[in-house]
Amino acid sequence: MSTAEAFVALSDAGVRAVSGPHSRHAALIEDAFSVLMETPGGGVRLKGDTKGRENALRAVDLIARRVETGAGVDESDVRAAISQARTGAGAHANQGSALPMGRRGAIAPKTAAQARYLESLSQCELVFGAGPAGTGKTFVAVAYGASLLMRGEVERLVVTRPAVEAGERLGFLPGDLNEKVDPYLAPIWEALSDIMGGEALRRRRDRGEIEVAPIAFMRGRTLSHAFIIVDEAQNTSRLQMKMVLTRLGEGSRMAVTGDPSQVDLMNHNDSGLSHAISILEGVKGVAVSRFEASDVVRHPMVERIVKAYDADAAKRPR
Repeated sequence: MSTAEAFVALSDAGVRAVSGPHSRHAALIEDAFSVLMETPGGGVRLKGDTKGRENALRAVDLIARRVETGAGVDESDVRAAISQARTGAGAHANQGSALPMGRRGAIAPKTAAQARYLESLSQCELVFGAGPAGTGKTFVAVAYGASLLMRGEVERLVVTRPAVEAGERLGFLPGDLNEKVDPYLAPIWEALSDIMGGEALRRRRDRGEIEVAPIAFMRGRTLSHAFIIVDEAQNTSRLQMKMVLTRLGEGSRMAVTGDPSQVDLMNHNDSGLSHAISILEGVKGVAVSRFEASDVVRHPMVERIVKAYDADAAKRPR
């Protein structure tokens, strides 16, 4: 194979993002596509065989597009760009889809699947996000809900989640309702704090603009002018799912997230998430966004773990 080079012009911010702290991002791209990357000024130069250069250029382009939206770039964003460059998917997925808010700047989808999910959230009243852990289902939903709240498009952000993972009942846990529920909602609070900042989060929570409650506390309520997130929905029963879905009131929207392969209920067949998707997909105002192991944006080991478990599940009799 012949080795040649290509140069792509970038802004200073683009060059910094592609290079990364201590050239870490550049090293990831070089290792992924067997190329050599240099930053002579005004852009990046790539040396390598034709296929490697083309894939590396796609990854660089995706990173540069993310920078143009005002979003930050970390290692997970670079890994996502590398994955998309390999498959050729979502070359323009991130363009124009960033949320113009966030403590550290705009928040943009990291993968084509996240971009489609964000688009569904903006267009539909009820959106299901289903797929393995680490794909950003919950974070994107929280970011979108927080953006609606901060822009005044909804009055409240309501988060609910079944508390069954540890096999404990809320009544047996110490503290008031928030203290009982908070351990189950740690990922939500971490995301909100990252997006809004700790002080703003506390103020909005104290004013009742951000509310958390277990599924059982949703019964009998009508949630109007709110964005509702039902997290870990695979652990709701069919009856609980129907109950929480019918809490939607005037001016409200809902995101339901979960991993159908990680059901912690005694009776796996009673999981409300897969059942709800099966009967509501195609209903007006409802969208279903599915994520795969290749969409994982956490540590690359997580993607390999998910794929290994998926392969093992596929070999087992149904």
